Amino acid sequence: MPALPRIAEFADELVAIRRDLHAHPEIGFEEVRTSGIVAEKLASWGVEVFRGIGKTGVVGVLRGRDAGRRRVGLRADMDALPMDEQTNLPYRSKHPGRFHGCGHDGHTTMLLGAARYLAETRKFDGTVVFIFQPAEEGLGGARAMLADGLFERFPCDEIYALHNSPEGPQGQVSVHSGPMMAGADFFDIRITGRGAHGAHPHQAIDPTVVAITLAQAMQTIVSRNTDPRYPTVVSITQIHAGSAYNVIPESAHLAGTLRTFRDEVRELVRARIRALASGIAASFAATIDVDIRDIFTVLENHEAQTRAAAEAAREIVGDARIEAEPRPKMASEDFADMLRAVPGAYFWLGQTPGPAVHNPGYVFDDGILPIGASLLARIAERQLAGGKL
Repeated sequence: MPALPRIAEFADELVAIRRDLHAHPEIGFEEVRTSGIVAEKLASWGVEVFRGIGKTGVVGVLRGRDAGRRRVGLRADMDALPMDEQTNLPYRSKHPGRFHGCGHDGHTTMLLGAARYLAETRKFDGTVVFIFQPAEEGLGGARAMLADGLFERFPCDEIYALHNSPEGPQGQVSVHSGPMMAGADFFDIRITGRGAHGAHPHQAIDPTVVAITLAQAMQTIVSRNTDPRYPTVVSITQIHAGSAYNVIPESAHLAGTLRTFRDEVRELVRARIRALASGIAASFAATIDVDIRDIFTVLENHEAQTRAAAEAAREIVGDARIEAEPRPKMASEDFADMLRAVPGAYFWLGQTPGPAVHNPGYVFDDGILPIGASLLARIAERQLAGGKL
């Protein structure tokens, strides 16, 4: 059973919703149109709607046939990426510099599909809480919803979410307990030297040389300071300095990310970046300011909820399409913050293989919309079964 029969019946409507969202992408905390569509759809199906949770977030509350006490949360992200799309699809982004290059339009649509099905059938006791989160892409949408009292206002006993996987194969569900996605910091390093004419370097404190030296030194942190048993990544993704061929600039700027699965390793890397910056600043008589920001928590799946997600997936996609030992990913996901507050599980749903997420040529596979919606709905039904399945 690749999808629940009722969800398969309205799969074409899910495709239409997803493609409309794709054509009108909105980046983090700007999801006004998207959240409006979500709220309108939920209300039309009889789901109680709450808006403005975490700025542009939406929460839907649906009670089952019996007033059980348990509450299950299902979450999807809504934001797009600040990048251009290069697909030439007929429903491609209408807005330059904005692109659903991670498939959040698909995740939103899957959760809407699950909500519609559950509202029609209500084969569960208790309550399902549908959480449509803004600003997952490094802007702190989960933390904003939590700060707005998400789980105080809408208590959940457990919570679940999924993400598409363009690695494929289509319909494969990958889930495992424990740390599954890395925690991440973003850093900005600002170097101030002394500018001069390019012909007179002796009159300068050249910030570009300082930046290059520091960048090279930072690449030794993982190889020479961290325990090789624990995966760690330090990536410098931006270097900015200068504006002319014959001017040594006054300042330079490095930016990037560090990622790991262990908090103690994270602290070590932060300390080494600062120590290297201090030492190199002194050796060049420059000034270096280091700003390191905690952006993503390590995502850790809980064992009981991981089993629950896998069991529900077996009913939908079958044993042969369950990957029970997926490798953890160095990418990050702010659903991790919700998992710190409520036990739950996060899993990946394979789609037809293609360009990776965050690639301008990425294409979401509409064929997995009814599968994802069915997975989310079946998790809620199983966890709130009340003898009705």
